[in-house]
Amino acid sequence: MPHDSYETPLNARYASKEMQYLFSPDYKFRTWRKLWIALAKAELSLGLDAVSQAQIDEMMAHKDDINYETAQAQERKVRHDVMAHVYAFGEQCPLAKPIIHLGATSCYVGDNTDIITMTEAMRLLRKKLVNVLDVLGRFAHRTKDLPCLAYTHYQPAQPTTVGKRASLWMQELLLDYEAIDHQIMQMRLLGSKGTTGTQASFLELFDGDHEKVKELDVKIAQEMGFAGSYPVSGQTYSRKVDAQVLGVLSGIAQSAAKFSNDLRLLQSRKELEEPFEKSQIGSSAMAYKRNPMRSERIAALARYVMVDALNPAITAATQWFERTLDDSANKRIAVAEAFLATDAILELYLNVADGLIVYPQMIQKHLAAELPFMATENIMMDAVKRGGDRQALHERIRVHAQAAAQVVKAQGGENDLLNRIAADPLFGLRLEELQKMLDPIRFVGRAPEQTEGFLETCIAPILARHRDCLGVTAEINV
Repeated sequence: MPHDSYETPLNARYASKEMQYLFSPDYKFRTWRKLWIALAKAELSLGLDAVSQAQIDEMMAHKDDINYETAQAQERKVRHDVMAHVYAFGEQCPLAKPIIHLGATSCYVGDNTDIITMTEAMRLLRKKLVNVLDVLGRFAHRTKDLPCLAYTHYQPAQPTTVGKRASLWMQELLLDYEAIDHQIMQMRLLGSKGTTGTQASFLELFDGDHEKVKELDVKIAQEMGFAGSYPVSGQTYSRKVDAQVLGVLSGIAQSAAKFSNDLRLLQSRKELEEPFEKSQIGSSAMAYKRNPMRSERIAALARYVMVDALNPAITAATQWFERTLDDSANKRIAVAEAFLATDAILELYLNVADGLIVYPQMIQKHLAAELPFMATENIMMDAVKRGGDRQALHERIRVHAQAAAQVVKAQGGENDLLNRIAADPLFGLRLEELQKMLDPIRFVGRAPEQTEGFLETCIAPILARHRDCLGVTAEINV
């Protein structure tokens, strides 16, 4: 590894090898050769006399052994990457040399490869997303009956359960799964559209036969495993496609950031904790610390992806007529890095979710400190059943609750609301009776049932559909 030049941390520290390869030069140039073969096959099948099966066989024989040195030397000479690789392929395939790239423009290989790469990258992200849902689902099932303090406005509110809170994280990921699944199904190739999208060069090749030119697009898409090509385009596919794809990635980043923020707050309260390895150091100064570094990294990378998603949106909005080249340098950075960063986010999410540490005693402690306030309505109703005046009881509870809160906040004392109510003859309730009313599970509503229903109805079908993809483990590089 060189130490005297910049290398993106997305490669060195964060993204998986699988995702790195999808955006590598080798994957790109191998795909170019597949596209040239697909073009030649389609032209041959449609009766173009210039193309023969022997030429295609020769191209097939050399589709994977790319002569990079030849291509690089030619590119230095002609300053054109596509023509350099046409030359290099032709050197290996002298018989096929005259028909490689026949009728096509550079965007035939460039744009179609971009679509193929993004589609494969989304499939990889979908697989990882499904595995996060699987791991979180098992965690939610285990903890669906564990009551905990819930918050609105980050203020104590009605209790929920740990599993129900996990289902909220999963609900966001479910929306992301549906979005990425839909986007994958919507992807189409650019096809063979020519210099300004009119297919004029192909119409010339096929002697004005419009049906054959239309069928050419269909055959290329089928060969490359796509449902079809976009029906109209300029020289490039619409850059709105990039914006839509990165919008999906931004959604994943948003969901992961929400999870990481919740977990960091819970870790501060010592209720839940991300994995912490035996020899891991939390702080260079404070040896006792267990900093939530993985959750913090999720938040940091998510912020990058959400902001990066603006790039293709602006690019799509500023394309001129049939094409302009100010998209190229931007998209080759913005799109690739969005995928690499989102891949890293899901690797981290999977690692954290699979190793979540729960501290039930701390959860119970925090819940117990607030539960007397939340139980006051039940206490009041019980006292009314015993013949009490609802309005008078309500006022007395208000006074006692404010006094108890003052003890907690101003004096740092324990919540003594139950003792105050037990000592008030208006309620006619002993302390033991009041304490029995404070079983936390009485206050979580349908949280356990909601969680189980969500897992069965919404998550189980997805896991069944992707059963072959389950069991992925995450590896955190640094």
